Amino acid sequence: MPSSITTTFYTTPFGELFIGSYQGKICLCDWKHRKQRNVIDKRIARGLGADFKSGEDSVIKKTIAELEQYFAGEKLNFDIPLWLVGTSFQQSIWIELQKIPYGETLSYKQLASNIASDNSVRAVAAANGANAVSILIPCHRVIGSNGNLMGYAGGLKAKKGLLTLEGSLKQSNQVLLPLDAEKK
Repeated sequence: MPSSITTTFYTTPFGELFIGSYQGKICLCDWKHRKQRNVIDKRIARGLGADFKSGEDSVIKKTIAELEQYFAGEKLNFDIPLWLVGTSFQQSIWIELQKIPYGETLSYKQLASNIASDNSVRAVAAANGANAVSILIPCHRVIGSNGNLMGYAGGLKAKKGLLTLEGSLKQSNQVLLPLDAEKK
């Protein structure tokens, strides 16, 4: 009998999250209605050799409690054990994302420079977009070099809402652009 990934849904002020745990760690905290929902879910199930089952466990309950604190403006950092399912390059980007402090942003180019090279912006952006542990791994804190808000799995309104919650928007009229716009 294969292992199971325990999953539940959690409604945030910005949309619904699909949360999953595996062996006492969160492997999924992602936007329910993201375009690549099936691709992400297949990658995680295949990577862990596990099937999804609906339910809740202690790490999911802790995650929801910490998310509640975050959305109430009471929690700046998460203390949740994570299980990252992806390539070693993707995982290195996700680890680097966790270093971006609450209330701050970083451009895709700065992130690429920190982890690889200035020439790897597209690969860094793709790894950022493959993050299946939204908010806990703060991929929403990555913006365009020009300060514009670029693509986000939860949608640009959710990204703007999260950055507003964290107080990191430098101007109230920031432009919301799809991720592909920066690449041109």
